Amino acid sequence: MGLQTVFRAVIMGAPGSGKGTVSSRIVQSFGLKHLSSGDMLRANIEAKTDLGLLMKSCIDQGQLVPDDVISRLILSSLRGIEQTSWLLDGFPRTVAQAEALDAVCDVDSVINLDVPFQTIRERLTSRWVHLPSGRVYNIDFNPPKKPGLDDVTGEPLVQRDDDSPETVSRRLKDYERQTQPVLEYYRSKGVLETFSGTETNKIWPHVHAFLTRKIPGTQQAMGKA
Repeated sequence: MGLQTVFRAVIMGAPGSGKGTVSSRIVQSFGLKHLSSGDMLRANIEAKTDLGLLMKSCIDQGQLVPDDVISRLILSSLRGIEQTSWLLDGFPRTVAQAEALDAVCDVDSVINLDVPFQTIRERLTSRWVHLPSGRVYNIDFNPPKKPGLDDVTGEPLVQRDDDSPETVSRRLKDYERQTQPVLEYYRSKGVLETFSGTETNKIWPHVHAFLTRKIPGTQQAMGKA
């Protein structure tokens, strides 16, 4: 689907909020280019670019990548696609990063997925994995036939460290502390749109309806995902 004008959006949401699923549906329904800061960071590290080497050095030392470095990485990627409509995922994460983005281009909408932390905790801590195959089970809605064992091989399932209750709680607290000021920043600019709920499939129609109104030329587009 061709867009009549350039539309730029940022998507925000805590780990486990369904951000990946919603992003893929937005891309599929509206033709926006998905820009993941994590993908860009990994690509630069693998390509051993100057920025990639600098970021790898920070990560290897257990340090956060500085705002100005991550901003340079993202903004250099954006400069090559001025006439493209995009959805930016994973950036900005601080007010300084948001200000750096604003200095280069206007953000039309910030889509914030507001899922209760209790729901996310239950979602993530119920996840168990068969490591050799990558098969993922969820105790609540996709349980293994025999508790704790892979359906195909019968081998034991494990819980990733990232999905342990303690780690999930810490990640959610970190997210809230870091991103609340960014949400306030965009709220003050009048571009923040928050979608609340506990199920991605129930949140998605509201996101779809909002973007259908916001993006010129899509009023007739009733894309389904």
